[in-house]
Amino acid sequence: MKPTLVFDWNGTLLDDAYALLQTTNAILDQCGRARIDIGTLRDHCDVPLSVFYRNLGMSEAEVALVDRDEGAIFHDAYEELANKADLREGARRILELARQEAVPSIIVSNHIVAPLRAQLRRLRIDEYFDEVIAFESRSTQYKSTSKGERLRLYMQQHNLRPESTFIIGDMPVETKIARDLGLISISITGGFVSDERLEAAGPDYTVRNHHELLPILQKHGFLLAA
Repeated sequence: MKPTLVFDWNGTLLDDAYALLQTTNAILDQCGRARIDIGTLRDHCDVPLSVFYRNLGMSEAEVALVDRDEGAIFHDAYEELANKADLREGARRILELARQEAVPSIIVSNHIVAPLRAQLRRLRIDEYFDEVIAFESRSTQYKSTSKGERLRLYMQQHNLRPESTFIIGDMPVETKIARDLGLISISITGGFVSDERLEAAGPDYTVRNHHELLPILQKHGFLLAA
């Protein structure tokens, strides 16, 4: 029996927390509001991003402005910055090990498919993934089937066993999905959310980088030859 590795993308595989910070500060500048630091971002970041903006004290009118034109203010700024972001420490190695052992790896993300796949090609890791599950377009982002439900349907269609499926993410939502679906949850620090918020969600494991995933997988009897 092989495990299945389910990765979040933003903040988990892609090291883009500071790209989000710069984008958020550009939005706050447009609203005439004070900039924030990375600690404040990690204390307040949430999805959908409209919740994050409200957490920062933005008014409904300001949130509506950012959401206008399918979130163009955010996406146009963020994608340019994300194009300069690298993978998180150890991510490429764990993906290579998984591919060598024919372990299925998939991405389940709240991002949008086309720019996400473009990033995979830029980073030369597109062939490492069996599937990329994300929103179809800006117009459907956060408005169609939820991340957890899409994963549930995928697992059902592909007969994946929850007890050997690991979900790795940098936000409490991945821990909740794991709890709902019976998966093994691994939180990675240094992404979009503070260590304290991650721990409060109660994941099965917490790691600082992707190098620390291998001992966890081996503890469960997987990738023992690595």
